[in-house]
Amino acid sequence: MIKKIKSQYVVLSEKTGRKFGTYRTLAEAKKRLRQVEFFKHSKKKT
Repeated sequence: MIKKIKSQYVVLSEKTGRKFGTYRTLAEAKKRLRQVEFFKHSKKKT
């Protein structure tokens, strides 16, 4: 999830609240969120 804190956007985990980065623009934050989601779902399930 992305939250706006003061003048910056923060990418956070919905479950744990862990930070995945702080960004100046919403576009940068969305790009990082896509990266996190990609790697979360790309793990091999056996």
